[in-house]
Amino acid sequence: MGVVNVTPDSFSDGGRHFTPADALAHARRLIADGADILDIGGESTRPGAAPVEAAQEIDRVVPLIAAIRAESPIAISIDTMKPAIARAATAAGAHIWNDVSALGYDSESLSLAADLGCEVVLMHMQGNPRTMQQDPQYDDVAVEVAAMLAARAEAAMAAGVARERIWLDPGVGFGKHTTRHNLPLLAGLDRLVALGFPVLLGASRKRFIAAIDPAGASPDKRLGGSIATALAGAAAGVAAVRVHDVAETVQALAVWQAIEDARLD
Repeated sequence: MGVVNVTPDSFSDGGRHFTPADALAHARRLIADGADILDIGGESTRPGAAPVEAAQEIDRVVPLIAAIRAESPIAISIDTMKPAIARAATAAGAHIWNDVSALGYDSESLSLAADLGCEVVLMHMQGNPRTMQQDPQYDDVAVEVAAMLAARAEAAMAAGVARERIWLDPGVGFGKHTTRHNLPLLAGLDRLVALGFPVLLGASRKRFIAAIDPAGASPDKRLGGSIATALAGAAAGVAAVRVHDVAETVQALAVWQAIEDARLD
């Protein structure tokens, strides 16, 4: 899953692909680099990010989704918490609703997801983007994240979302201490995979990588750590990784898979 942030303030590439022409060009590059899914977002969910009005978010993402759909059959995900944006995005050609609030932001979200019939990604987040990193607390982060996501999956199914359309995302960096929570969460991905839903892992360029790197790398210098995390996710059985650097991750996963295949021969 390649990331297309149509925002001025995302943590890694805010403003870099903000104009319609730049965003479409970036989407084309990601497709050429081997992305299977494009994740389109019009509102930053970085720690401390300010919310965006629904009309503005629609203006950012819907024309881009329509433009991509006009020239490519690639699967498109809309990264939003708001039902109005999900409705407009799927009408324009999106296939997947990727919701960092696990369909909990709005009381209409669960029923709308069922009505749309699209795939949904339920992500774990403690708090909200403005406050989530102030003082996150867990007794056992992997256990608690898996339990919360299992409960949200049950709520989605009770609302009419088909089980086979539900994905889970552990929410690395969303209401988790940089290393005290994110590392054991990543180490415990098999617990989430064991729930039986496909798991999406989004850890590309996240801050925990800089915390481990003695140089404290800036977001655009975290490729090595991002690939290491993607490979750890693959080993744990995740179904997809959400990344900024598609070509490099595709190559890394291909080599990892070839080694795994040779091990089985």
